[in-house]
Amino acid sequence: MNTTEIAFGLLNAVRNMLMWMGMSSQMAKALDESIFLCITVVVSFLISWVIYLVLEKLSKKVLKFKRLTLLEAILEKRCLKHISLVFPALIISAFLQVTFKHSSAIFKISSKVTWIYFSLALMLAINSVLKAMGKTMMGKEKLRNRPLKGLVQIIQVIVCFLTAITVVAIIINKSPVAIITGLGAFAAVLMLIFKDTILGLVAGVQLAQNDMIQIGDWISVPSANVDGVVLDITLNTVKVQNWDNTISTLPPYSLVSGVFTNWRGMSESGGRRIVKQYLLKLDSIKPCTEEFLNRMKEFDTDLKKFIEIKQQQQDAGQVRNTENPQKLVNGTIETNAGLFRAYMKIYLDRHPSLNKDLTLMVRTLDATPNGLPLQLYCFSANKAWESYESIASEIMEHCVAVMPFFDLEPFQNPSAQDYIISGMLEGGTPYKEIEAMTWHIPNKPEAPKQNVQQKPSNKVNA
Repeated sequence: MNTTEIAFGLLNAVRNMLMWMGMSSQMAKALDESIFLCITVVVSFLISWVIYLVLEKLSKKVLKFKRLTLLEAILEKRCLKHISLVFPALIISAFLQVTFKHSSAIFKISSKVTWIYFSLALMLAINSVLKAMGKTMMGKEKLRNRPLKGLVQIIQVIVCFLTAITVVAIIINKSPVAIITGLGAFAAVLMLIFKDTILGLVAGVQLAQNDMIQIGDWISVPSANVDGVVLDITLNTVKVQNWDNTISTLPPYSLVSGVFTNWRGMSESGGRRIVKQYLLKLDSIKPCTEEFLNRMKEFDTDLKKFIEIKQQQQDAGQVRNTENPQKLVNGTIETNAGLFRAYMKIYLDRHPSLNKDLTLMVRTLDATPNGLPLQLYCFSANKAWESYESIASEIMEHCVAVMPFFDLEPFQNPSAQDYIISGMLEGGTPYKEIEAMTWHIPNKPEAPKQNVQQKPSNKVNA
């Protein structure tokens, strides 16, 4: 038995039942189609409900034997229910085609309503499946931090746009292609209304295609005063949690059109860069004497080896600072600043918290009116913020603590206390009276005595 026979059989049954209830044959013929349509709608939705229950039960049985993340997401997003809602439109349409005359008013109205419903139900089914697929892909390790949520939303917007065009085409009895062609006249208006959505759509594709940003990345956007970790990426917004625990939202196209820094490369590399510097007073830099070198040999064992090799090179007339076949640290014994550079390089090489496979050097920069900058350039193996700051602080504290032993002084702007003391000295106040006051008068650092027990340890206090 085919669909036509079933439809006409049901229609005759409805007509006979109306006549049995006492209606005239003319009235029964006028109402049978409307009642038949209502019965068809009710039966079609009951069939879709049965289909939904069967599919849900089968899916749960499958999950008992094997865990399928996509099937779990389909059940969670209620995709089966949305898919089952598509079937009533197909059933109703099939019965309409074989039962009613195509020229009748009831056929035209019910046909339009059916296909409009079909378009909306299909849109909901596709969007729910897209959500389930997006959740499944974001659960995978390789795709977890990708901006898939924005891509899913882009596809959903396209589906909704096509559905809207289809619904309008059904209402006005026009081809969807003709409507899309006619939208060219309203392009300017549409671009104005959907400006953020269109820009977000383009930016989302660029961000995903070029892998510019992922969920969990640390980004800095100076123009927007944003500095923190990316929490979520959608079609219209990028949500960032700043380090002060505030939440900032940015439009995706601002990241594409503007300038921002992604610290993912640092996180995935072997270390986090430490670049610190002190300014050395120019008048404290002086040539090394034999007495000074002998004194510094007692300061550090590795520094002693460096000085002795350099002295041997000098005696042989083979001093090399650039071409270094013996792989000595970067430094010289001509000046106390060069010797201090050599010691700090030795200190950094011994530091257990630095990555020795990355660039590690101590250098001087161009002189400034405030002195000669001495820069420490290295990479911390520990990239956590607190540990990184602790390591950097430890290195700089050690640098300034040992600087006086090399007869070097850092530049420091005079304070109010310095001006007062200078004025008192110029006024004739004895230094002992000033020293007896509550102020702290800095003493000139004394050179370390040649005593093994008083020299600093070679070990680095990590």
